[in-house]
Amino acid sequence: MTTRIPVPLTQFVVKMHSRCDLACDHCYVYEHADSSWRSRPKVIGEGILAKAAERIGEHAVAHRLSAVRVVLHGGEPLLAGPERLSRAAEALRAALPPGCALDLRIHTNGVLLSRAFLAVFAAHDIRVGVSLDGDRIANDRHRRFADGRSSHPQVLRAVGLLNEPEFRHLFAGLLCTIDIENDPAAVYRALVELRPPAVDFLLPHATWEEPPKRLPGGAEHPYADWLLAVHRLWETDARPFAVRTFESVHRTVRGLSSLTESLGLEPSDLAVLETDGTFEQADSLKTAYDGAPATGMNVFAHSLDDLARHPGIAARQSGLAGLSAACRACPVVRACGGGLYAHRYRADNGFDNPSVYCGDLMTLINGIAGSGGSSPAPAAVPAQGGRPLLPAALTPGQLDELARGYGGADTVAALGESQLSLTRAMLAAAWDASGQGRAAAWELLSELDGAADPAVDAVLAHPYARAWAARRLAGDLSVGLGPMAALAAAAAVRAGRGDAVTVPARGGWLHLPTLGRIAAPDGETVVTGRADGFEVRAADGTVRTVLDQPLRRVRLAGGWTVALEDVDPLRDSHDHPVADRLPETELLGWTGALREAWELLGRDLPGYAEGIRAGLATITPLRPGPTGRDVSSAARQAYGAVGIARPATAPTLALLLAHEFQHVKLGAVLDLYDLHDRADDRLYFAPWRPDPRPLEGLLQGTYAHLAVTEYWGTRTAAYDGVAGEAADRARAQFALWRQYTAEAVERLTGSGALTGLGARFAAGMGESVAPWLAVPLPAAAEREAERARQERGRPRFVEA
Repeated sequence: MTTRIPVPLTQFVVKMHSRCDLACDHCYVYEHADSSWRSRPKVIGEGILAKAAERIGEHAVAHRLSAVRVVLHGGEPLLAGPERLSRAAEALRAALPPGCALDLRIHTNGVLLSRAFLAVFAAHDIRVGVSLDGDRIANDRHRRFADGRSSHPQVLRAVGLLNEPEFRHLFAGLLCTIDIENDPAAVYRALVELRPPAVDFLLPHATWEEPPKRLPGGAEHPYADWLLAVHRLWETDARPFAVRTFESVHRTVRGLSSLTESLGLEPSDLAVLETDGTFEQADSLKTAYDGAPATGMNVFAHSLDDLARHPGIAARQSGLAGLSAACRACPVVRACGGGLYAHRYRADNGFDNPSVYCGDLMTLINGIAGSGGSSPAPAAVPAQGGRPLLPAALTPGQLDELARGYGGADTVAALGESQLSLTRAMLAAAWDASGQGRAAAWELLSELDGAADPAVDAVLAHPYARAWAARRLAGDLSVGLGPMAALAAAAAVRAGRGDAVTVPARGGWLHLPTLGRIAAPDGETVVTGRADGFEVRAADGTVRTVLDQPLRRVRLAGGWTVALEDVDPLRDSHDHPVADRLPETELLGWTGALREAWELLGRDLPGYAEGIRAGLATITPLRPGPTGRDVSSAARQAYGAVGIARPATAPTLALLLAHEFQHVKLGAVLDLYDLHDRADDRLYFAPWRPDPRPLEGLLQGTYAHLAVTEYWGTRTAAYDGVAGEAADRARAQFALWRQYTAEAVERLTGSGALTGLGARFAAGMGESVAPWLAVPLPAAAEREAERARQERGRPRFVEA
């Protein structure tokens, strides 16, 4: 039987040259335990490059990958020369199937970077990351030539080239290795001055055999202190560039995916190709022992499926189960993930240890979480008139950003925090109304929450966590009290402290929110969370330790992971019937479609994509609608989720995701602010609907169609100068939706029912539509749009 691949490989490091023109004393390739570089060819051969491209292409076809990332690396890859780098890019792009994007990058020390290289990179869309440790004092501590000369002037020259308008789009960012002897403020300020789009602050590679530098009489956790000092400056400066470490902590403490392999429990999907054609595991393993990254495989004899089955790669894909007992019992394990795999090495027991940076990682995570990355658990918020009172979580700038239809990661994260507070308040109100008092499940959930255990945030952030409370508060007592016990049980499993919770199994299943479900006879089950997993003792005495139907997640390009929720009994919160458990074939269809749709969102709706990644955690598959009709939905009491019946094409899926997440965002805004007079009982016609709706319905539709307008606008721009049916359709749709949305904004502003804040919000929507109205279109597109508009004639509003 063929072994199933846990996670397809989507990230590849291709070694273009095995030597370097610098002699950095902290380099993991030349200065640590592994010495395999000595026996390898200096430059990768053309045949190896061609075969590598072929392997990546066949892997992309086999797993329906919508994108792969390839990093051209070394040694110093620029030593390979511009011609060979150009041929590598050509081979890789030619090998990928249609619909699979190539994210191609190069990591360099910058010494040799020139306009000739950058011309090649521009021609092949190769983004450039440059290694720089800060100001000259910091950089020269390690990054010198073999004769001791400084490399700092050459690196500054390289960054200067990347900052020129002609090449700025190629600048991927800076890679800065931490040295605790360097002043963090000086390093940070030196990097800020260079205007990088991103900075990766890297812990120097170390193991329990070769521990990291500590200063005599210094702090207990110097690396955390160093990074927290930078984090404070970064926050004060309103985050002038992306930092994956900081952003990953902010994400993982909220139960979201990490953006880096060194944090979180996301499976690794990385492989390395050396200049001699051998496959290796992650380069960081070179710091452990001689031969640690070796796989015994090569590009000619082995496929990437073979490589993905290698035990060493599988070990970095096993999540919580692959960590040491100490890690599994740790309260921050889901944010830390045990740290970088290589940093766990000890000679007597391999990698079955916490990171050598364990104390630093815990201090860093708690420090960032305490500074606003994850809000402390608030007390239950009292309700007034059935509506919980929450603090306004948005700055004026963030509200204006949302009004224009957008919302970056920070803004959407603020919405998520306010929704988490609302969920707590509604759960507390519903439990109080149940009259159950201090029941065991409620007590455990309260205890974990009071201890600010991230397990509670992860469970309560699940979109359907508050669906139970919403139904109970609306008078629907048929849902019972079991879902509250299930939330407590899921938190107990995630916390892994050994707590036991009694949960009823119903309909032959025990459901654990955010985790999945287990087949169990109806009756009381006891769920116990343990450091190494969980135990479920069913009513008939049987004991289970494995989920029958785990919640399945799809990992997308850029580190975004989204759940496909097809088991939660409360997922029927949407106004369309939900699909049953997806069979494997349909799961694969969703996976491929989502990967392609995510790529399209990044290309066609970049202003929306960042917010979607930050806030959309769950997609609930719906049952298909009538033939020819796409079905999608957002539920007001399910923040972070959208329901969609998988459409026929990925572009349609991309449009539905953007459209529905607009509803999700606006619903969260309306939970914080009154944008309209709630006493207004008139019904309003939207330009795109034949039936009148309350003002909030018009507001929601208008907001959602801001994204629709921009989607067709960007596609129309892409078809500039192109003829054909697809181009004509895009232009006609753009003409139609920009006019519809502009009319809807006018109806909102003319309703007389908006609050002052609502009028400001509507003005922001109008500002977004106005530039699209100025885009010239062919007369045929305008005629087609007008024909569609004339099919509907309606008054401004009717009385309720």
